[in-house]
Amino acid sequence: MKKIGLIVNPIAGMGGKVGLKGTDGLAILEEAIKLGAEQISPQRTIKTLERLVFLKNEIELITYPGEMGETVARQCGFDPKVIGSIVKGNTTADDTQQASRDLCKLEIDLLLFAGGDGTARDIYNAIGDDVVVLGIPTGVKMHSAVYACNPFRAGDLTVSYIQGRVKELKEAEVMDIDEEAFRTGIISAKLYGYLKIPYEKQHVQGLKASSLADEHYSQEALAQEIIENMDEDYFYIIGPGTTTRTIMENIELEYTLLGVDLIYRKQLIEKDLNEKKLLEHIKEKKAKLIVTPIGGQGFLLGRGNQQLSPAVIRNVGKNNIIVVATKQKINSLSGQPLLVDTGDNELDSLLCGYVRVVTGYRENIVYRIAV
Repeated sequence: MKKIGLIVNPIAGMGGKVGLKGTDGLAILEEAIKLGAEQISPQRTIKTLERLVFLKNEIELITYPGEMGETVARQCGFDPKVIGSIVKGNTTADDTQQASRDLCKLEIDLLLFAGGDGTARDIYNAIGDDVVVLGIPTGVKMHSAVYACNPFRAGDLTVSYIQGRVKELKEAEVMDIDEEAFRTGIISAKLYGYLKIPYEKQHVQGLKASSLADEHYSQEALAQEIIENMDEDYFYIIGPGTTTRTIMENIELEYTLLGVDLIYRKQLIEKDLNEKKLLEHIKEKKAKLIVTPIGGQGFLLGRGNQQLSPAVIRNVGKNNIIVVATKQKINSLSGQPLLVDTGDNELDSLLCGYVRVVTGYRENIVYRIAV
């Protein structure tokens, strides 16, 4: 009988929709809660575990109490072995590290964990590469390459690995950034080490790739194309990233590099909006959304821009989403599709298909979106 360990970081991703760009630190978590943030890790972990339910009599699921794994496991019909102890409602990075060490001692075959880059870093600090792991993506900032593309693929890859159909292991990068600097628009990413993951290219996300210095001219051309075609009857939601930043720079407006801004008739309405404020502004208004995929990973929605929630996207409408990407960024995907992981299965399916991507001045291509 195969042993699967499970760790859930219950607060991972709570800062996304409320525009806090992470939940590292008690003060930020408290602010997120005040802004109405809700836990997303449990629901996303359930989506993974539901893919494993048919194997529940063939695997032993071992986890930590309550919100760190036991609750969602039981909701999915598992009878998990529960070890360790936690303070309910007050789990910390120390709990994640201790859970990792405790599970490692039990010689598990795979450690499934739900969280973001900080969670991956905690696990690496605790056990290094002593155990094969796989991340269920639930965080805001997802630079690391240890995560499946979405919760469903995490479940499918787990099944394939446990059943012996996937034998390849890969050393995947554990990256994390300085959240304080991140909130001021500065990306300071650091490689902390490598974790071993079961590897199938279509199931796992790549390492986030930074923009190249020579992309600036391509971004300038792309920005001019977007600006010339702006409709004065529409609000424009500007997603995060260096590509979209160039649009704001060329209109000579203030912007947030890693947040979401709103403009109307080429004037700034408000910058760094969260989901709630976006919905207040665009309710019963015509709006378009300008987004760019993450280089190297291809995520268009659901990574680093959770303010663009399913409610916001539905308000805008699929036909009013404008995708922008330089040719260099598209080439960094090596033919892999653009990805969406909004947390809303129906919406993700609706967004799939082919989309026009603006790549330069009077230049565009058609590219596929998948989940």
